[in-house]
Amino acid sequence: METMNRPELQVLVKGKTYKVLEVVGLPGMVMPHHHSTGEAVVMVNKGEALLKMCDGEHKLGKDSVFIIPAQKEHTLTVLKEFKAVVTMAVNAEIQFI
Repeated sequence: METMNRPELQVLVKGKTYKVLEVVGLPGMVMPHHHSTGEAVVMVNKGEALLKMCDGEHKLGKDSVFIIPAQKEHTLTVLKEFKAVVTMAVNAEIQFI
């Protein structure tokens, strides 16, 4: 049986225009290369993670907010027990590469 070493994603609520996902992870977990088909707003509630994009790295910590542009490939590495919410258009999709 294969164990998942990536943060969990779960849809919390879905409206007519937007949806909100929760991202939860433990230190060392990595969300592999992916992008969203629409812009995504990440709001960190707990912990720390490193967001790597082609133009650099961004450390995300508690209470930080970061906007990831549509189609921008990135990875997320959890540094400290992590919990965040991500808001995006209801029709936007996360696509792993």
